[in-house]
Amino acid sequence: MIVYQKTKAEFRDDVFSNYVENIIQEQVLKKLGKRTGQPEINSWRNSMQYMDRVLSDHQIPDDSGVSIEYQLPYSGLRIDFVLTGQDDAGIDKAIIIELKQWSEAKATDEDGIVATFIGRGIQEVNHPSYQAWSYAAYLEGFNETVYEENIQLLPCAYLHNHPDDGVLTTGQYAGYVEKAPLFLKSDAAKLRDFIRQHVKRGDHTGIMYRIDGGRIKPSKQLTEALAGLLKGKPEFILLDEQKVVYETGRKLAAKATDDHKQVLIVRGGPGTGKTVVAINLLVKLSQQPMNVKYVSKNSAPRHVYKRKLTGTVRGTVFNSLFGGSGAYINTPANTFDALIVDEAHRLNEMSGMYGNLGENQVKELINAARCTIFFLDENQRVSVSDIGSEAEIRRWAEQVGAEVHIKDLHSQFRCNGSDAYLAWLDNVLDIRETANPTLDETDYDFRVVDTPDELQQLIYDKNKLNNRARMAAGYCWKWNSKKDGQQLDFQLTSTFRHRWNLTKYGNHWIDEPNSVTEIGCIHTTQGLELDYLGVIIGPDLVVRDGKVITNALARDQYDTTVKGRKQLMKSAEGRALLDEVIKNTYRTLMTRAMKGCYVYCTDPETAAYLRHRINNPV
Repeated sequence: MIVYQKTKAEFRDDVFSNYVENIIQEQVLKKLGKRTGQPEINSWRNSMQYMDRVLSDHQIPDDSGVSIEYQLPYSGLRIDFVLTGQDDAGIDKAIIIELKQWSEAKATDEDGIVATFIGRGIQEVNHPSYQAWSYAAYLEGFNETVYEENIQLLPCAYLHNHPDDGVLTTGQYAGYVEKAPLFLKSDAAKLRDFIRQHVKRGDHTGIMYRIDGGRIKPSKQLTEALAGLLKGKPEFILLDEQKVVYETGRKLAAKATDDHKQVLIVRGGPGTGKTVVAINLLVKLSQQPMNVKYVSKNSAPRHVYKRKLTGTVRGTVFNSLFGGSGAYINTPANTFDALIVDEAHRLNEMSGMYGNLGENQVKELINAARCTIFFLDENQRVSVSDIGSEAEIRRWAEQVGAEVHIKDLHSQFRCNGSDAYLAWLDNVLDIRETANPTLDETDYDFRVVDTPDELQQLIYDKNKLNNRARMAAGYCWKWNSKKDGQQLDFQLTSTFRHRWNLTKYGNHWIDEPNSVTEIGCIHTTQGLELDYLGVIIGPDLVVRDGKVITNALARDQYDTTVKGRKQLMKSAEGRALLDEVIKNTYRTLMTRAMKGCYVYCTDPETAAYLRHRINNPV
């Protein structure tokens, strides 16, 4: 969406009036419906003064276009400054300029990430060149007008307060600076020359208006690249009923219209291949071509599968095929041909950081697409805020007259293909009655260990095979290392001293080569799989006299999955919900591994119960 769009001459008049920040503020409120804080207003006032100086050159045409705070379609992201015009050959050019007021930044050991002071402290953020380049890559990959009409995008960044100390331009950042030149405090003349080089004539073709009106769908180049990356990867091959669900999804997406929406609910337990089908559908539907997106509430699967597809963490061009579930609050009806919602059981009612935006994520997703495909396992509800259920999906589908279809995935490709292990686990955790009281006839490697050191050694040994073994725990330990990476969160023995998964790995913790020494949680493991997982069961789940008892108060006070637990514990319904969430958390953790699960219990009686139940019924 275009927020502010004028000629260069008009922009310079607005700056000269000393009112430009108020004009931008008014347009942001009018076009985006957002009120602006004083820090952002101050940044406009300061940065636009610097851009005015850069543009104060008669060789940059007065009728070139200036766009400020251009909002990328279907995202909350905004481009700071775009200058549009034509070169001597009449080719349309759009120079994307990311503006920063930083006066200092430090390098990190993460790809494309720097640390700088923002707000009240040091934060890790995208390198400005990476940021500008990613915006251009998004438009080049998804805006039909840009790639069909050959509008050339030229990303760069201007840090008008930052001295040239070499931190942002060398080493690991050099590749991004090459893609999107970085201009620092003393580089105003260089930025001016960069603009002169590309914009020789004014914007006579309404470049930004054409871009803004361009249909959003993946380019042929992007979809062919995505399909090529999927080929030859055995983990994405469809087997048996997976292929049936895949073909059903394709058919319904092709059939769906504005007036006849289609909703497909795919039910499947852990390891049945829900995500494999979802990723294959994403690739195929984008080839057709359709405006399609993979959606999940939990960010870890999105990031890991993006990495799997691109083969590198630098897969920014694919970013817009993946998104969170809370981004559809204001999306117009039927914007997408299809939305593929993985881990739909994790959907929330409200969205936003504080859970105060929107009405209902299920409703918003169905509204935003002609065809919505939900992959669901109601037994993986691990937070009191999770509302994703078949009943909830049907309720909102019926309200808009959508046709609902149901498919099931039964075949087990995790836990050594053992449905018996899953049934036994449900029985042991007192989730449901099953006909599998023991593990006698399964070859899944399940063990209960006596000490955390034994668990640690088992996982270290298994990880040497192919980096596919990790440890995880219930959220009963404070995350002290989140703010201080030198602190330890787990000190269970003198030699078992670990941290929760480090923030620097973020959502890639599960497949980082050196993360085996860290402890994961439900948020960084759900929706993903390993070969072996060591699970630490904390005091939130204990067994007394053969009865499984949960205690939400034993969770860390900052655990949002049991938010409002004190109030919930006052009612039978609330206690039942907390009980379900805690049991499902351990069920989910204990079904992440293909070949084996090793468990250490902080409570000895719980360990004895699990060990007894391996070969004996209750």
